[in-house]
Amino acid sequence: MTDVVIIDNGGGNVASVGYALDRLGVTAAVSTDATRVARASHVILPGVGAADGAMERLRATGLARLIPTLRQPVLGICLGMQLLFESSAEGDAACLGIIPGRGERFAAAAGLPVPHMGWNRLVPAGPSPLLDGISAGDYVYFVHSYALPVGPHTVATCTYGATFSAIVSHGNFHGAQFHPERSAAPGARLLANFLALGH
Repeated sequence: MTDVVIIDNGGGNVASVGYALDRLGVTAAVSTDATRVARASHVILPGVGAADGAMERLRATGLARLIPTLRQPVLGICLGMQLLFESSAEGDAACLGIIPGRGERFAAAAGLPVPHMGWNRLVPAGPSPLLDGISAGDYVYFVHSYALPVGPHTVATCTYGATFSAIVSHGNFHGAQFHPERSAAPGARLLANFLALGH
């Protein structure tokens, strides 16, 4: 049975993630209750805003301690993906420490405004069930000022001045730097692929 919980960490994209799951025929619960999150079959950590404020909210609910111990599939979206890493230069925040790496702000450059906002291409970095049905060069929708470097956990990359991790996987923890709930067919496919994990 698929029992999805979206962690309500104060981001405005919680509702849109829920609607995207509804379109896939899955009704997700929204919760900050650690007991409810722990018993879910799949956990989604969305997020918009600043890393330091998001981590404060996770610590206040006890979820900062719980999330690294989860064994079911977990998907971080946008800021939620960045929180899975060790730290962020944004507010010099200590994050969940699940995946090695530190989020850094995009360097300002002519013709490349920060935040990186809009449609950009995915480039697969290796085989992954998250990429089933997603083609090299498919466009997905980004809104972010900080990004994670490419590493052994990188499943797909994107380039905006520099090349960065667009999708990551580390054990049962996965992340999408873009917004799958706003990324049309490729985004819906990524969510469907995530829901298929563990079945």
